[in-house]
Amino acid sequence: MQHLKRFRLLGFIAAVFFIFTLGCAAPPKVLDRSFSGPQVVMNPQVIPLGVAKLMATNIVFDGSGFQPGDSVFISLIGQDVNTSLALAKVQQDGTFRAEVGQSSLAKLAKITGILRANVATNEKFDSVVVLTGPTIPAGAYTARATSLLSPLTAETSVVVAGPSFFSRIKDSIAGMLGKIEDKR
Repeated sequence: MQHLKRFRLLGFIAAVFFIFTLGCAAPPKVLDRSFSGPQVVMNPQVIPLGVAKLMATNIVFDGSGFQPGDSVFISLIGQDVNTSLALAKVQQDGTFRAEVGQSSLAKLAKITGILRANVATNEKFDSVVVLTGPTIPAGAYTARATSLLSPLTAETSVVVAGPSFFSRIKDSIAGMLGKIEDKR
């Protein structure tokens, strides 16, 4: 009977935790369809600096107001940082979508641009994130979409958040499993 009470209490605490963490997420940003000029939004609006959390996060840039057939270059700018994140093709309606997700190129952009780390291969031929120095600093940044064929640009504010307590625990576990190597 005592085990059942303890199990229920742990279940209740876990449920409250998940409701709290999901309830605190900001609603996704959307494009302002009444605005005809160039614009860009990013979702989620916060980039986490925990290695495991960042690698699992799909960062999506949506934009509009650019010339059809153009390409748009997405960069993260601020605090002595100017790093490339994505490249997207502008559709016939002037919109684009650039995802920095789970592809090899997207992972490389996250690792080298945001974490300022390297990638190595272990003896099992798995990729390992090798931290050799500090990541970009936490703080306020700008995501800039720049047209490659015209002078059009659009910007949106971005927050880069330091690793949370839970992210540090995940990264420690990933380090023990050989997925992250910290040489700092």
